[in-house]
Amino acid sequence: MTATPTLLRTALALAAAGVPVLPLRAGKLPFGNCRTCKASYCGDRPNMKNPGPCHCPDVCHAWAAATTDTRILTSPLWEAAWRRAEAVAYHPGGAGVTVVDLDTPAAVAWARETLPATRTVPTTRGEHWLYQGVMRSANGVRPGVDVKSLMQYARWLGPGTGRMTALPPAVRALVVKEDATPAPAGLASSPVPARAPWSRSVATGCRHTERYVRTGLERGLTLVSARTESGAGSQAFGVARFLAAQHAQCPGPCALDAIGEEIVTAAVAVGVPEDYARRAVANGLQTPSGRAA
Repeated sequence: MTATPTLLRTALALAAAGVPVLPLRAGKLPFGNCRTCKASYCGDRPNMKNPGPCHCPDVCHAWAAATTDTRILTSPLWEAAWRRAEAVAYHPGGAGVTVVDLDTPAAVAWARETLPATRTVPTTRGEHWLYQGVMRSANGVRPGVDVKSLMQYARWLGPGTGRMTALPPAVRALVVKEDATPAPAGLASSPVPARAPWSRSVATGCRHTERYVRTGLERGLTLVSARTESGAGSQAFGVARFLAAQHAQCPGPCALDAIGEEIVTAAVAVGVPEDYARRAVANGLQTPSGRAA
């Protein structure tokens, strides 16, 4: 490279400190998957929830692309992304930390009254509170509060100020509370468990051929993956509902949970928060007759 973009210089410094990083495009979103990885055709990256064989050299799979490998960060494909990037992101869980993302002044005030003091980073709308330790990520655990750690990314906004303290039980309890709180009306609250990709071997009561199901699913995944700017969550719901309807007359089981997992993966890959994607897909998988898909 003849010149190193400012964002890449920041990324390389973070990588040297052991922080896995990736570029973000406009809208604070990760770059969409390349053609090879569209709709998870590559099997996804080995460190995602559904491990696979992907060794793609491009900036694919959102948070899972974050790396400390300087050879990858400065490769031609990544260099092209850095030149179009508008921000640096990092994988908090990969760096051994949890970020409590406070998006409103009210959320910041709540944290100051409730949570142990730790390192803080100012944001455009509030603050990031950084704790040492990792946990499951969850969005919307309370008004204006997201928890970002494993399987999530956060924007790098500077090192912050203050001493980083150990992840407290109060933050872990936020996610437990979020799991136990009913979702808004119309959204299913139970997460869809991780499954292997759909195949005829796990759909012993399905009346369709594997080719029929895979063709419909791949078309749906393409629709979700194309929503790189907005609407991927709603598209995921629509695809799940349409595919579930095709199986309404099957004696079952049709392994629709495996189909749903592939839709969730496609939605998350284009920036949909995982919890929202899972709820939208679970709701869409309710068949027209009302029986659970």
